[in-house]
Amino acid sequence: MKSSINIQCPCGSNQKYKKCCMPYHKGAAPKNALLLMKSRYCAYATQNSNYIIKTTHKNNDDFTEDKAKWNKSIKAFCTQTEFLGLEIIKADLNDDISYVTFKAKLSTGDILEKSRFVFEDGVWLYESGDML
Repeated sequence: MKSSINIQCPCGSNQKYKKCCMPYHKGAAPKNALLLMKSRYCAYATQNSNYIIKTTHKNNDDFTEDKAKWNKSIKAFCTQTEFLGLEIIKADLNDDISYVTFKAKLSTGDILEKSRFVFEDGVWLYESGDML
């Protein structure tokens, strides 16, 4: 799915993309880990690999300094996958470390994950996730 400002936001907010996740994709900082989680799902759905890279913590297993290769890998995943919905199961929101448990419905199968987010240098970043 290509991003269009008038589409329903893929994050499940029932808002238009332009009013929901687009501001984050254009540079606004999500105020908490839940908003980051939703905006990252939306970034995958709209094939915005740069946002995924920008919001991934350096301790993440996927993190690499080879941004071109990483970008290509994310784009390949996004173009081969249809993003069918996001369900937030639980959000433990704290000041420095937060956890969001979610189910992502994908054409390749559902993903159930508990994600760990860290607040570092004034921004939330996705650090890791445990499949459930």
